[in-house]
Amino acid sequence: MTAETWKSWGKKLAEGAMRYRFVLLVLLAGAALLLWPSGGDGDTADAVQSTAQSWDYGVEALEERLSQVLSQVQGAGEVEVVLSLQTGPRQILAKDSESELGEDGRKEETTVVLSRGSGLEETVTVQQISPQFRGALVVCSGGGDPAVRLALTEAVSALTGLGADKISICQGK
Repeated sequence: MTAETWKSWGKKLAEGAMRYRFVLLVLLAGAALLLWPSGGDGDTADAVQSTAQSWDYGVEALEERLSQVLSQVQGAGEVEVVLSLQTGPRQILAKDSESELGEDGRKEETTVVLSRGSGLEETVTVQQISPQFRGALVVCSGGGDPAVRLALTEAVSALTGLGADKISICQGK
């Protein structure tokens, strides 16, 4: 190829680049985003596991935390909290979208499971549903004061979603 051929190809390439500069800019930005590090050094299974651990909590821990926080209310004194559950925490697990007919003619769905390589298998949680509370009992030394009772009722209601009629504040020793 001669120098003129290279020049003509270069000229056509420059014209094409100018004509489609916005398309090229979008493609370049997309490639940069694909190559950008995600910030996570673990795999997907580790992310699912850490999310499941953050969802895992007990009612006893919540009662203890409420007791600590409510004891900071002016005039409440030492506080003890008991929560009654209507339904406990639940998890909705990922299901395989392909259904098969079982021997009895009913559809069967399989639960999606992650294999960790060393024989460990974990289910994939799609949604975590928090427990629903039935009622709350708060016993505190300042429970006889109407202002303290109101403050504690509002706090427990805000944190648990219970109405004031489901929260009982009693004066303790």
